[in-house]
Parts: sequence; C-alpha cells; structure tokens
Amino acid sequence: MTISTRAHHPAEPHDAPWWRHAVIYQIYPRSWADGNGDGVGDLAGITARLPYLADLGVDAIWVSPFYVSPMNDAGYDVADYRDIDPVFGTLDDADALIDQAHDLGIRVIVDLVPNHTSSEHAWFQQALAAAPGSAERARYMFAEGKGADGSEPPNNWQSVFGGPAWTRLEEADGTPGQWYLHLFDPTQPDLNWENPEVREMFLDVLRFWLDRGVDGFRVDVAHGLVKAEGLPDWHERTGMLGSHEEEHATEGEEPERAPMWDQDAVHEIYREWRKLLDSYNPAGDPARDRILCAEAWVDSVERAVAYTRPDEMHQAFNFGFLECPWRAADLREVITDSLDAAELVSAPSTWVLSNHDVVRHASRLGLKVGSQRPNGIGVGDVQPNAALGARRARAATALMLALPGSAYVYQGEELGLPDHTALPDHVRQDPTWERSGHAERGRDGCRVPMPWEAGRPSYGFGPSGQTWLPQPEIYGALAVDRQVGVDGSSLELYRTLLAARRELDLGVGELSWEDGLGEDVVSFRTTDRDGSGVRVITNLRAEPLPLPEGAEPLLSSAALTDGTVPTDTTVWLRV
Repeated sequence: MTISTRAHHPAEPHDAPWWRHAVIYQIYPRSWADGNGDGVGDLAGITARLPYLADLGVDAIWVSPFYVSPMNDAGYDVADYRDIDPVFGTLDDADALIDQAHDLGIRVIVDLVPNHTSSEHAWFQQALAAAPGSAERARYMFAEGKGADGSEPPNNWQSVFGGPAWTRLEEADGTPGQWYLHLFDPTQPDLNWENPEVREMFLDVLRFWLDRGVDGFRVDVAHGLVKAEGLPDWHERTGMLGSHEEEHATEGEEPERAPMWDQDAVHEIYREWRKLLDSYNPAGDPARDRILCAEAWVDSVERAVAYTRPDEMHQAFNFGFLECPWRAADLREVITDSLDAAELVSAPSTWVLSNHDVVRHASRLGLKVGSQRPNGIGVGDVQPNAALGARRARAATALMLALPGSAYVYQGEELGLPDHTALPDHVRQDPTWERSGHAERGRDGCRVPMPWEAGRPSYGFGPSGQTWLPQPEIYGALAVDRQVGVDGSSLELYRTLLAARRELDLGVGELSWEDGLGEDVVSFRTTDRDGSGVRVITNLRAEPLPLPEGAEPLLSSAALTDGTVPTDTTVWLRV
C-alpha cells in the first residue's frame, strides 16, 4: 500500500495567542451544578465544580447567559445585562467564579445577546408606554402595519421559533397600534442597531464585564443585528441557517441572503467592539487578549470567516463541521474548506460537535447517515442507535481534537451523554415546542442537568432530588464518579486526548493529508514546527482497517483488535 502526504495547513509558532488553539468548554448554567438545592444550576455550583474542569484539561469556559431574565428562552431573553438573575446568584458570585477560574488557569468567556432584549427590559417597557415615532420606540424595530387599517404585518417574515415574526401592540388608548419585530419569540423584541443609543449601550455592557475580568464574549445571533433596508418580504423559512437559501441557489452563483441575516453592515459593529477589547490589552500581550466569538449561522465558510478578519472577531463557530455527515469524503471536504477559508483572513478555524442548541452528537451520530438533523428528538420519533452513536461520537471527538485551531466542548459530552430522547412532552420549556404547533420538539433534550454522582439524588446535580428537567435513567451509569479512573471510559478518553493535544501542541500544528488508505478513511498528520505530533486515522469502512506497517498507537477511541482499526474508530499514531 502506497501512502502519499500533502501538506495543507502550515504550523503556527508555539507562542501563538491562546485563543488560536484553546479548548473551550461550554457551561449551560441551569444544567451544570445546583448549589442551593432548588433544582436549577447556579454560579455557586459552577465555581464549586471548576476543579473538575482543571483536571479535564480545558483552557477556558464559555458560560451561557446568567443575566436577569424572565427565562422565556432560558436566559437568552435578557432584562438587565449588568446584573445576575437571582436564580443564578449575585454579582459577587460572578466575581468569585471569575477569580476562582483564573486561579485555576481557566479563562472565562460570557454570552452576550445583542440581537434582542427581553420584553421586560426597561427600554422595551418605556417603548410600550411611549408614542409611535418616539425616541423610546426608535431603539427597537417598530413599524406601521400594511393595509388600510394597518392590520397586516409590515412584511411576511416568520419567527425562527415558529409563527409570525411581528406582534401588534395595543396602544395606551386601547386602539390597535404599531407592530414590533421579534425574529425569535414575542418576548424577545429585536433591537434597532441603526440607533446610536443601542450601539453605545452595548459598548457600556462590554466595558462592565471586561472591568470585572472576563476574557471574552460569545456573541449570540451575531449575524442578525442588521436587517436589509426596507425590510423586504422573504418567501423561505426563517431558520438560523440562513433560511436554507443554499437549497434555492443556481449552481455557481452565491445564494441570495435572507434580509434578516448576515447583512454586510453588521461588520462595522464588530470592528468597533474589537477596538474596545484591544484597548484592554495596550501592550499587545497575546496571553492577555480578550476575545470575541461569533455565533453566525451563514451560508458558506467564506461568509463565516468574514466575521474573523483581523480587525473584527477572533473566532466564529464552524457549524459546517457540526453539520457534516459521518462520511469520509464530507469530513475531508469540510476540514479542508474550513482551514482554507480561515487562512484567507489569518484566523484560526474552530471545531465543534455539540452545543445547547443541537441534538448531542452521541445521539445525532446514531441516526441514519445523511438524514436531516432534527430539532430535538422525543417519544414517537425515530430513535438513535445508542451504541452506534456513542462509538461514532468518540471517534468524531478524537478526530476533532487532533485538528489545528480551537475546539469547543459542550458540557457532559466528555461523559458520552446522549440527548434525553424520551423526555416527556409536557415538561418541555423550549418555546419552539409551542410556537411550532408541536411540530418541532426543540432543544430541551440536550439541556438536561449533568450527572455527577450515580448514588445521590438527581445524580449529584444538587443537594436535593429536584431538577428543572428530568434526567434519563441512563445518566446514572454515565455519571462522573462512575467514569473517573475507569480505563476506556468516555471521561478518561477526553482527559487523555486533551493532555496529548496540549503536550504535542496540536492546536498550532500543520495539517497534512494522507492518501492511499481508501475512500472511506480519513487520514492526516498534525505536527508542530519541530515535527512532533500525531498521525490520525479514522476508519469509516464497513471492515476493520489494518494498521500501517510499523505504526505505534498512542491512543484510540475504541480498542484496536489484532493490529486493525475497527469501523467507526479513530486512532492517533506516533509520528
């Protein structure tokens, strides 16, 4: 068998800025750890469990919203960006979390939600009390309705969560009034980013948290702040992934962008933010960089990396990798395209397999290859093959953590947690479930509280048996205390992967593709400038793959058998 190697992505210096190669762990506060026994995770619970993350070997945490909120969308409906919701604790608790994380060598990235506020935000309450055309209403997207009596919405846009994207007000005198835009839920009115007041308010919010010591911001719906002039109608589905315009584009032409997403003017906002963050590191010390990461569901990797030009954000989530089918050709293509596009703007690529908005990859990869990713799985739906999904999830993670760039890990994936695919519908809290007319079950299944100790109430999630969402029985066998120190466990695999990744500096390595092992095999090398690194082989064939002659395994996602790599297994070999 002849093996040829093609260098593709050049290595970076060993002292590259931390965010170019960091492994960042997402914490969903409601489901991480409950410090007071009320069944909801909180900041004290996060702080108490930080040593676990230091032992795991991550570089930073990203904490989903903890701000004051009525929780109509699990905290992504923010009523006060400068305070902590009492369900999570206090600003003192936030300070303690940041300090403790820094003491452990872990950086802290917080979520920022700039596309919309809660309808309970003081600004929106002022807008409701004010007259049409007022300065208060100019902070949001208010418009007159169509038709002789204004009874029709300003345009035909639909909400991401289902239903119309416009709601009509009843004015103070009881008459029907203006309409306001909400791309998500009626309790999440969209801000008007053409208004200087809005821009200045968010600069103040950034300063508030930077002054408290945070190391960066994950920016929610980063592609949605600016809407197309005139708010034209859009006749496709308003989905987060650009409304699926790519399905309707003519071959060879760039798809038409939806008027509510990824407008070019949004980049001016992030250039202003970048200047502010850079001002907190006047000496330009790469170890002190404060960063921005875009959640931008856009239609091409080229549009995604536009958010990471040198004067804008530092990172953007690589959703193309998350969406990639479990096929060797698709994996090779998305990795190549991601690295090529990132290199055009001198940015790192990011890699992610799971987060709080998608079915966990331990379940997703147990579905038929090539099937559409479901928005939640519940009773009566096609169920994943649990064993197959778990095996492929381990292989996918081992592949991902060998890639150069920065990687994101979602809480509990290191335990091999699946979605709660039998979650009773009556306990669902994601607004998608109701607004879609029960057509889409939504994201609750991937947000179920963490299992820490199998023999305790709520599997050790908190001091009581309460959990805001019920945990499936399988979580007991996957609890942290059932996996620590257990050879071959998912947790120990992650620990081993992360330690080897750091030791070998794979995050700043050169990627070289290998050819010759077959079309259903993904094979590459990641090596640093000194030539140290790993050779990675992921076998997606139906049959075991013989190890190359003389190969010395360093680690593998599943046990190797008789000198072969089993199906759906990734192995790291010493270079």
